[in-house]
Amino acid sequence: MDSFISWNSQSLQEWTEKFAKGQIIEINGNQTHYIDVGQGDPLILLHGFFLDSYTWSKNVKSLSDHYKVYVPDLWGFGYSTREPVDYGYQLYVDQLLGFMDTLGIERASLVGHSMGGGTAILFTVQNRDRVNRLILVDPAGMPSSLPLRAKLFNLPGVGEFLMQLNTDAFRRKNLADLWIHEMENMSDHDFDNLMRFQKIEGSTEVILSILRKQFFHTLGDEIIQLAKLDFPVMLVWGREEKNIPLERGKAMHQILDGSRLEIVEAAGHMPNFERPETFNGLAIDFLES
Repeated sequence: MDSFISWNSQSLQEWTEKFAKGQIIEINGNQTHYIDVGQGDPLILLHGFFLDSYTWSKNVKSLSDHYKVYVPDLWGFGYSTREPVDYGYQLYVDQLLGFMDTLGIERASLVGHSMGGGTAILFTVQNRDRVNRLILVDPAGMPSSLPLRAKLFNLPGVGEFLMQLNTDAFRRKNLADLWIHEMENMSDHDFDNLMRFQKIEGSTEVILSILRKQFFHTLGDEIIQLAKLDFPVMLVWGREEKNIPLERGKAMHQILDGSRLEIVEAAGHMPNFERPETFNGLAIDFLES
């Protein structure tokens, strides 16, 4: 039996060489890992907090039959840099803009999940001419209170202790309680690929730094600005969502007059991952409408 590899212990370079599936580019001197598949109009998928590009593993094939799909790892996650920086929505907007400029992507449709959804909102408000359509999957951004688990993480030393336990049990429970509605449908293969990047040195520090900055819910004004752009937006929400309750989605839908709200049954915070066939059909229908 293989010995347990500690969380937050492996070098970015070695882990990238061993496990990264895509390509590496430098943006403002920082490593960015991304996957690109397919042909057609550009479609960029942005993952959320605590996750990386594997978030979209069950969606890329279907979407790439219609579009040129790009899936970057946001800084601090996946196989992108762990350099200490001022983590927040603006950092990720800057990364996305640099990503598009570096690869010569003039315009793209954006699909953002959770924190990636908040990033997509702010990016669209600041760079309206670079975005065609917007799909927000259980997006952060609306004013809301932190879940109890997040408040626990913010206590001095508690988050560090839990994140460094030499077991998968804590992360499995975290996913089951807050991300995935039916954890029995998650294979060991999926768990390993979703969480493997957290073995990279600096991952714990990034996760706790972001959580303790408490910026997820700070886009109330930007969502109002987005509504004024008369912009095509689809919201996709898991019916059993616990991180960002469906009520927040309905409130965002009311603000974004003319937006489309789709509720995915038997899904939590990651409807695209739990119910990929449903999500892929909704996404393609919206993008092609």
